[in-house]
Amino acid sequence: MPIIQDKEFGKITIRRSIRAKQVRIKVAPDGTLRASLPMYAPILLVKHLVKTSRNELRSMLSRARPEYEYLNGMQIGKSHTLIIHETSGQNFNVSLHGQQIIVKLPQDKNLYDNIVEREIRDKIIAALRIEAKSYLPKRLSFLADKYGYSYDRVKFSHASGRWGSCSSNGTISLNIALMKLPFELIDYILIHELSHTKQMNHSSSFWNLVGVADPNYKIHRNALKLQNPSI
Repeated sequence: MPIIQDKEFGKITIRRSIRAKQVRIKVAPDGTLRASLPMYAPILLVKHLVKTSRNELRSMLSRARPEYEYLNGMQIGKSHTLIIHETSGQNFNVSLHGQQIIVKLPQDKNLYDNIVEREIRDKIIAALRIEAKSYLPKRLSFLADKYGYSYDRVKFSHASGRWGSCSSNGTISLNIALMKLPFELIDYILIHELSHTKQMNHSSSFWNLVGVADPNYKIHRNALKLQNPSI
């Protein structure tokens, strides 16, 4: 998919669709902008819409902002920490050092600036991806062996509004935002997707499979409704 870069909004992904009759821009689950446009419309139309709709796009991004706010010392995922240093200089920088996401914030910027938020979110995504790749495959393999499941491979994403999915060929896709959840809810999602390797539906047979590995799945399913896979 084509991608354009905007100085304020960062990456804007473009998707062409035979159903699209005009250019539309929305916020993707990963916090970036996603534009859809008719098959043969020029990309210049997207750039023009961005240029003439900056206030509307800022408002849209603000409404889509995760409910938490960035705080010094806050935990990111399972093992990372956000460190915010207010500096007297003019250079703004966000970097990932080991298990710390370090923000150097000049006095003329604040954490709610779009550029600042985007840079912090990018590093949070990088940190969660590291954690996800380290933890989730091992845990998925353990649960599969314990309860007699098999699957083809594991994929990772952060661009979906779903916690996970399972394809008919046994590929399990997991959202790196899982690392924001308590461990028991992570297990529930993994068991849910493993169960789909045997039942590609949500029938009573499917939920019986889930219940064998997670007797408290109803509690966990309700708790998950209070969580948001957006990063």
